[in-house]
Amino acid sequence: MSNYVIRSGDRNEFLAGLRELVDFLTANPAVVVPRHASVAVLVDASDSAARREGVESLAAPLGVPTEDLGQGYFDARRDFGPVAYVAVGVPPEERQ
Repeated sequence: MSNYVIRSGDRNEFLAGLRELVDFLTANPAVVVPRHASVAVLVDASDSAARREGVESLAAPLGVPTEDLGQGYFDARRDFGPVAYVAVGVPPEERQ
């Protein structure tokens, strides 16, 4: 059993929402889009090693390294053009 929790959502709902957004933006060219966007999955764990392990479990299928950002933060990021998919481990005191 892992010592971390990945805050994930319903995969089918998420993908349907992305498709709905793309369809909406395609049909409404007057709607401005951001220069960059990020989608983040958060990893909760009480200790730094578990947070890193959780982020690494998400980084592996993305094919990217886990980065130690310091002060108990870890992330893994894969860019798809101007859109980033990010896994982030945040220390417990910062989530309050």
